[in-house]
Amino acid sequence: MSSIDVVDKVDGFSRKSVRKAKQKRSQSSSQFRSQGKPIELTPLPLLKDVSAQEQPELFLKKLQQCCAVFDFMDTLSDLKMKEYKRSTLNELVDYVTVSRGYLTEQAYPEVVKMVSYNIFRTLPPSESNEFDPEEDEPTLEASWPHLQLVYEFFIRFLESQEFQPSIAKKYIDQKFVLQLLELFDSEDPRERDYLKTVLHRIYGKFLGLRAFIRKQINNIFLRFVYETEHFNGVAELLEILGSIINGFALPLKAEHKQFLVKVLIPLHTVRSLSLFHAQLAYCIVQFLEKDPALTEPVIRGLLKFWPKTCSQKEVMFLGELEEILDVIEPTQFVKIQEPLFKQISRCVSSPHFQVAERALYYWNNEYIMSLIEENSNVILPIMFTSLYRISKEHWNPAIVALVYNVLKAFMEMNSTLFDELTSTYKSDRQR
Repeated sequence: MSSIDVVDKVDGFSRKSVRKAKQKRSQSSSQFRSQGKPIELTPLPLLKDVSAQEQPELFLKKLQQCCAVFDFMDTLSDLKMKEYKRSTLNELVDYVTVSRGYLTEQAYPEVVKMVSYNIFRTLPPSESNEFDPEEDEPTLEASWPHLQLVYEFFIRFLESQEFQPSIAKKYIDQKFVLQLLELFDSEDPRERDYLKTVLHRIYGKFLGLRAFIRKQINNIFLRFVYETEHFNGVAELLEILGSIINGFALPLKAEHKQFLVKVLIPLHTVRSLSLFHAQLAYCIVQFLEKDPALTEPVIRGLLKFWPKTCSQKEVMFLGELEEILDVIEPTQFVKIQEPLFKQISRCVSSPHFQVAERALYYWNNEYIMSLIEENSNVILPIMFTSLYRISKEHWNPAIVALVYNVLKAFMEMNSTLFDELTSTYKSDRQR
């Protein structure tokens, strides 16, 4: 049946011998119905070689033939039939792209059946103790020569000018969507990329499925954060969500705000954040551009989940915060400036120079500088002690140079307060 070996990169460390045995293996999903018996498909004429009247029926026959699923782990079995199916799928892709009048009502269940037979299968479990998505090569789906064409065909079908959601909704239903979402856990990034397009098209065309799709993505994320911490397709689902959020009507519904606070913010706690952080930050900023009043709970949420022991994650948080500050309204900035700059002050004081450097880069941002200047009487006292101490004591000359620039900027924007803080700091040191 299926092999559940994970393809790993060979490295020069402790797992070398284990990894060598597994190198260059593809995964095969639990989908093969051949049970070792050869599959025979009777060759059919090409669609272009029959009359226009005969094409719709021949189209259905070809769809039925393509329901046969082959075992690609056995590289020597059914070679002729595998090639025949591949060329038939290619023909179907071209046919749905250019033809007119092929989409009869009878075609819809046959299309969905063929797609379902090919793509829906049990994904092999990842050997999670060893597989590290940040370090290791992903496991590639062995049946990709057919699978890719099935996805390509389905996307062209959904995008066809003749496609009628009112007919298709009988077959592309909640059960279909649920199985589709499960496939986002595929380790093969090529498959996840196609799934992203498919789900996006379904969301766009089936209004009745939209709330269900959002709810199921919500459930996947909650399981990911609070139970498994393992799901391969988080970045792709967030990418889809980015454009969904973009289309939300105003005022935002309570359920959308809940999703932001209860699901998207806690996603920052996951160890594998770096794999999907760019897409997550984009979703957060989309929400804040829709409703600036959400800025305070979002920033307080980020501060609550601020990484304590992982400097790489701190740099990511600082990058995201800058994206948020780029779109923040001055009235919202005032509400969070104190807790925000207490955290920035801690980052500036970090012994990890990349964290300190990333925080100090805020002073290169013109809009953030204008906000700091307007509120320097609050922000300068919070930042001063850390900055002054670093200017005298930090081990890294690049950080010291950046700190001097920040102190100079503060001195220029509020010299009276700067002088007061300097003399207070010096007198405190002499006690």
